[in-house]
Amino acid sequence: MTECLPGSGIQPSQPLAPPSAVLTYEAVGIRHRAISAVSAIFLVCLPIATAGAQEAPQADRQFQTAIAHYEAGRFNEAIVQLEKLLPQMPDSFDIHELLGLAYSAKSQDSKANLHLQKAVALNPVSVPARTNLATNLVRLGKLQLAEKEFKKAVELQPGNFDTNHNLAELYVRSGKVQDAVPFLEKAQRIDPSSYDNGYDLSLAYLMTGRLADARQLIQGLLQRKDTAELHNLLAEVEEKDGKFVEAAKQYELAAHKDPSEINLFDWGSELLLHRTLDPAVEVFQHATERYPNSPRLMVGLGMALYSRGNYDEAVKALLKGADLNPSDPRCYYFLSKAYDSSPNQAEEVIERFRRFAELQPNNARASYYYAMSLWKGRRTQDPNLDLRKIEALLRTSIKLDSSLAEAHLQLGNLLSDQNKYSEAIPEYIRARELNPDLADVYYRLGQAYVRTGDKEHGQEQLQIYQKRREQHVADLDRQRAEIRQFVYAEKEGSGAKQ
Repeated sequence: MTECLPGSGIQPSQPLAPPSAVLTYEAVGIRHRAISAVSAIFLVCLPIATAGAQEAPQADRQFQTAIAHYEAGRFNEAIVQLEKLLPQMPDSFDIHELLGLAYSAKSQDSKANLHLQKAVALNPVSVPARTNLATNLVRLGKLQLAEKEFKKAVELQPGNFDTNHNLAELYVRSGKVQDAVPFLEKAQRIDPSSYDNGYDLSLAYLMTGRLADARQLIQGLLQRKDTAELHNLLAEVEEKDGKFVEAAKQYELAAHKDPSEINLFDWGSELLLHRTLDPAVEVFQHATERYPNSPRLMVGLGMALYSRGNYDEAVKALLKGADLNPSDPRCYYFLSKAYDSSPNQAEEVIERFRRFAELQPNNARASYYYAMSLWKGRRTQDPNLDLRKIEALLRTSIKLDSSLAEAHLQLGNLLSDQNKYSEAIPEYIRARELNPDLADVYYRLGQAYVRTGDKEHGQEQLQIYQKRREQHVADLDRQRAEIRQFVYAEKEGSGAKQ
């Protein structure tokens, strides 16, 4: 029998099981794709000292059988064998450790915890045991207790790459990126060739504003391993540093190396954000041909076409985006903007907004969009225009969300168009209170005051309207902000990037 670590029963050379069967620290890592740090679990040497001399051979065979079952992925059989052995050797570190791993492989984390806790108590200097327990605690959502175990593992082996990397990943999962940096840095010093840790550290630098450090580290990693995700990450660094041309170049390199959906989206979005519209349209057109079922690429194409002034084409693209993801409210927001400039596809647009309102009956904007789609383009001399339905939808929108300024404004407009100025005025006033930047509300309120004979207040509101129009943020800037919000939300919610 090979030599075991004193008091641990662990042989430090041969893995107990393939990585798929080993308890894993399933951190929500700071990489764009999830990272797992696999605990170092080794082949167990049976501690037969606690068994009688005659019992030892049989116990040894039972334990080896349990190991064989575990390695083969037959976790139920391993558990049965180990549970039979446990009464004979209740203080066996190896049995508790393997039993904890077997229960964990079955996702029975509470049962696993009992045995992993016992294993640590029996052998408190075992780094793998501490790491397995910490991993189990993460899976149970007990992050503070997991931190304690990972810290202890670092104390036991401060020069170990995995102990430092694991603790850093836990800090990231807990939202403590700043606390993760020193341990990622230490892990990088221990193993400068680690691509994963280097990527994580680069991203941590980016997230904590250390852009020069991030750039330098990424450029060093690129010399060793030229990957699309590194170019994408470097593009994010350049974008955050205000170097938009270089950012676009890096996004392009990432997309050429790996024309994945997210890389194409990032490249097209960067061009769109900085108003390089013809190339943006070209990139999104190519991307939607490659990934025709991607809602965000289709919405990106719609936004690029809208920004370039191709309103009819923008509406068509956004209609496709709505069909690909009927419940995504952001698509309908941009569709409503494009439809303002291109009411030619009224029936198709109305149908999409009707569907959205049915899918989300408690969404105030859904009712608002449906009302506006019915009203737009049919405001005059349309015998099929149902003003009562439009008013009901607007009032439903306000009932669902009384803070929606646009709904109050449009209800006021609807009432004014029917010469109900006295009823319209409170709606305008409420819209003005909710959003003083709505320039049109001053104009419409001023007109309503004049129509009701209150010329003094009417002139006052019209003068405010003129000043607001002069001081108002340019439509282009507002459009950029809306696009940026969509792009960043898509990036944050994309999860795995590669």
